[in-house]
Amino acid sequence: MSDESVFNRLENETSPYLLQHADNPVQWFPWGEEAFTRARTEDKPIFLSVGYSTCHWCHVMAHESFENPDVAAVLNEHFVAIKVDREERPDIDRVYMTFVQATTGQGGWPMSVWLTPDLQPFYGGTYFPPEDRWGRPGFKSILTALAKIWREDRKRVLEQGEHAVQVLRQFGGQSHATGSGDTAGADPLGPAAVDRAFEVFRNSFDPEWGGFGGAPKFPRPAVLALLARVHAAARERGDDTRATEAGGMLLTTLRHMVAGGMHDQLGGGFHRYSVDATWHVPHFEKMLYDQAQLVCALLDGYQISGDEGLAQAARRTLEYVARDLTSPRGGFYSAEDADSRRSQEGDDHGEGAFYVWSADELRRVVGPERAAVFAIHHGVFEEGNAPDGADPHGEFRGLNILLGRRSLDDTARETGLPADRVASILAACDAMLFQVREKRPRPHRDQKILAAWNGQMISAFARAAQVLDEPAYAATASRAAEYILHIVWDGIAGVLHRGWCAGRKGGFGYAEDHACLVQAFLDLYEATFEIRWLKWAVDMQDAMDQLYWDASAGGYFSSSDRDPSVLVRMKEDHDGAEPAPSSLAVLNLIRLGRMLGDESRLRRAADTMRAFAGTWERAPQALPLMLAGLVDWLRPHRQIVLAGDREGAEIAALAREVRRRHRPGLVVLAADGGDGQKWLARRQAALKSMAPVDGRAAAYVCRDFACQLPVTSPADLGALLDAS
Repeated sequence: MSDESVFNRLENETSPYLLQHADNPVQWFPWGEEAFTRARTEDKPIFLSVGYSTCHWCHVMAHESFENPDVAAVLNEHFVAIKVDREERPDIDRVYMTFVQATTGQGGWPMSVWLTPDLQPFYGGTYFPPEDRWGRPGFKSILTALAKIWREDRKRVLEQGEHAVQVLRQFGGQSHATGSGDTAGADPLGPAAVDRAFEVFRNSFDPEWGGFGGAPKFPRPAVLALLARVHAAARERGDDTRATEAGGMLLTTLRHMVAGGMHDQLGGGFHRYSVDATWHVPHFEKMLYDQAQLVCALLDGYQISGDEGLAQAARRTLEYVARDLTSPRGGFYSAEDADSRRSQEGDDHGEGAFYVWSADELRRVVGPERAAVFAIHHGVFEEGNAPDGADPHGEFRGLNILLGRRSLDDTARETGLPADRVASILAACDAMLFQVREKRPRPHRDQKILAAWNGQMISAFARAAQVLDEPAYAATASRAAEYILHIVWDGIAGVLHRGWCAGRKGGFGYAEDHACLVQAFLDLYEATFEIRWLKWAVDMQDAMDQLYWDASAGGYFSSSDRDPSVLVRMKEDHDGAEPAPSSLAVLNLIRLGRMLGDESRLRRAADTMRAFAGTWERAPQALPLMLAGLVDWLRPHRQIVLAGDREGAEIAALAREVRRRHRPGLVVLAADGGDGQKWLARRQAALKSMAPVDGRAAAYVCRDFACQLPVTSPADLGALLDAS
């Protein structure tokens, strides 16, 4: 081996995750031909480690194994080590995560996979401790055993790798449409699929605390989006029982999440998930995509219920993103770490340290009298408040995760103080504690700017601008969209890049990047009525169709065919923490088809849903966001055209009347008499003649492309909407 082989190859990367490992004694390579050539030349298998920079257990494995010279020596001697940031390369992550889940029954990060030099996986898992413990083999033991197998039983290893790739290719390229049983051969685009999924979620719903199943509890915003759609559709057809059930599941879940420790009670925003069933003890990392999707869920809940607490939680989440996850030029950063510190000095590093408080700290900061009120309201105890079983490593012993489960009136009754006095005390405490917390060392922030996640956050700001009647949110969304297009869109080549980090563009974008930006541009159009955003949505959808559409079986591949090192083009068939690209595409295509009167886009939405019908049948809960699209598909096509000056007060008043109602699937267009209306009229001829009435802005309410007489007052528009 040459001397150059001892060097870690990550120091010139831009990924924050890869740079975290640049000083490891492991001889890391980034994913690429240099590593593949080294493995073939030296006849070594590849060890692939996939994670991301704010991942708690990635940090643990790095400290225990990758920073350990003894473990690194075994790894370097027998393997070529490759490190991948899953947020930069979701295509690589998706292929090998599918293998790990299929062979172990579970997945997660860090992901550890062993490959042949031809990149075929033959063994995998997630976190491994450095030594044998907890009933799990240690990392060093696995390395030694796999090195021996590679030397002594090479044929079996290669056969396993070839078989794994065959299975992955079958899975990645298969049609999901094949059903079984009574529904086989029937058109799947009916309400039965939605009903089956609803029953699954109803049966797993926790009526006391909200959410689905037991600990750990994930928010899974795609399920919340489906419940909001089911509620709206049931209400419209007069099914009060189903509307009440769906709305109740949504609102119970949102309210308990907002009141729990998973919601940052001081700074706003949501942590990744709850380790317990009551939303009390979170896994403390904060992901941009969670903030975006949960804001949209909160807005749905607010429109359905009028609950100002949900609107306030949405506002505070947007404030958190604007304050702590926004770049100077307006793009949104990816995440904040779970691990942090409570002070500049001392050995107090750990998960959630930035966010937790001892009772004594609270008294020192706000004073004993205020602290007594604050403790009652936020569930603070001298011994700490982590429930039994939710703190197995004792990280929160003597510490408190702030809760919001008491109402102002409850706290007033218990303290014997007037409610307005309690409110004043709590506001003062919040301000003082927030200032003190801001002086603590902040959690690591991953400053990658990813197209997909920015698209989701742009959508959240644009939707909030409409629902909360706050134009500043639309300005934030527009600024971010302009910046994203500037940094990730190559107009000359017509190429979308994945993102931006440390002054450099990332690699090629993926289906999720296109789909999230299409959604963002559609939401921005409806928030501002600027035709440029609708044009961008059309262009981005066209690019997605060209790069990712599966012409033989329908649906969208998650990646293009540009990188031959990616063994399989996968189709994602699960709406998890992030939505599947095909699910978002269904919603986007329906909106575009109905906005533009474009039957071809509506047919493609239908073809996408049919391509995944087998998944609906086998696992009704797998694609809730696509089923939300099916709910829209089954409902009548409703369209409102607002004619007049799109920036005028009259249009704003009419739009406000529309936006305060929960009417998912409704599309709103502006006929402004200018280039925007001309562009729209070339696609829907009826828009050419829509104009103000007697000099006043007018609303045209249409259903299935048949429009009623225009109205000019918000009250008349509201009456039409309520009757339709």
